[in-house]
Amino acid sequence: MKRDKYKVITSNSTHGPGDAGRTGSWRVERPVIDYEKCTPAKKNKAACHLCWLYCPDGVVTKEIKPQIDLEYCKGCGICAEECPTKAIRMIEENGLPEKEEK
Repeated sequence: MKRDKYKVITSNSTHGPGDAGRTGSWRVERPVIDYEKCTPAKKNKAACHLCWLYCPDGVVTKEIKPQIDLEYCKGCGICAEECPTKAIRMIEENGLPEKEEK
């Protein structure tokens, strides 16, 4: 049997801030939760949490008022897509002043 030679492909890039796990700087858009529409926040009990379940990076907390850790959120928008009440919307990274994020 003939052995094929495979070309080895490597990256020539240098490490960056995401290598430490903090990947929030990669975002173009970020999620914002409207707690008036959010089922757990509105009913004040553990319910729904589909945003927590479907987040591929695990940055959404499973609390009565879910929080999103923007330091690690890549802005993929899956949480907004899966939210049945459309309580999460994606905005441009510089779309809200710092005081309104919380």
